[in-house]
Amino acid sequence: MKKYSYIIIDDDAESILKTQTTASGFSELSFMASASTFQDGLKLVLEHQPALIFLEIEPQNASSHLSLTFISELHRFFQQIPKIIITTKQKDKAFDAIQYGVFDYLLKPILSNDLLKTILKLNRANLEMQIAPFREEPSSVIENQITIPQNIQKPLTICIKSYGDYRYLNAEDICYFQADNNSTDIYLNTGEMITAFKTLKHFESVLTYPFIRIHNSYVINRNYISRIHSGNSICYIKNSTKKIPFSKTYRANVEQIIADFAAGNYLEV
Repeated sequence: MKKYSYIIIDDDAESILKTQTTASGFSELSFMASASTFQDGLKLVLEHQPALIFLEIEPQNASSHLSLTFISELHRFFQQIPKIIITTKQKDKAFDAIQYGVFDYLLKPILSNDLLKTILKLNRANLEMQIAPFREEPSSVIENQITIPQNIQKPLTICIKSYGDYRYLNAEDICYFQADNNSTDIYLNTGEMITAFKTLKHFESVLTYPFIRIHNSYVINRNYISRIHSGNSICYIKNSTKKIPFSKTYRANVEQIIADFAAGNYLEV
């Protein structure tokens, strides 16, 4: 059984205790230490080098300086940083957290079921690394053969399975997902629509950026947004007449999309 050592960085002592109590129910997790400030947390990570860090990014006390910038600081010292699990009471920072490459985002108080899912994801990630280890090419290889770096991640393929029928989709070709009761309609950049017998909530839980929930009925691929009309609460899809509404509940996600566009190679006129 794989063991994961962990550190909790949180300025709320009660939250630290609750997180540790929930984690104690899993033999895979091994508690090392806790800290309540940015500097103390950094010192503990450098000292113990844990596998996991449970990190609060919306502290009660601003003087603790806990935020997502803690992750940036870790990159100064580690070639590969520990896996970061954000623990907070609000979900409005989830989009920002994705940009920092966090492993998971859990809402407080952490539930055993949510933590179990995180552990299963960790086990799967480790298993995939064991199945596909780095192998050095033999010396007899052709000199001009191109070597593909092992750290390049393959594009995500989504398999829609139904009664022995396997339909493979490139995630980057998906414009948006639309809920249809207990199934979900998947719209591709070709104009084709495919139905999957999973709920929209399922896709929201397993997909990460650039797929973002903007409405109870829609998860959209940020890369296919051509226009956002805040006044009418509508997003437009590239090369399509489709107008997708966004709701107040997910307005923060749309604002993060707007900020993401502005953060790139951007000119506003």
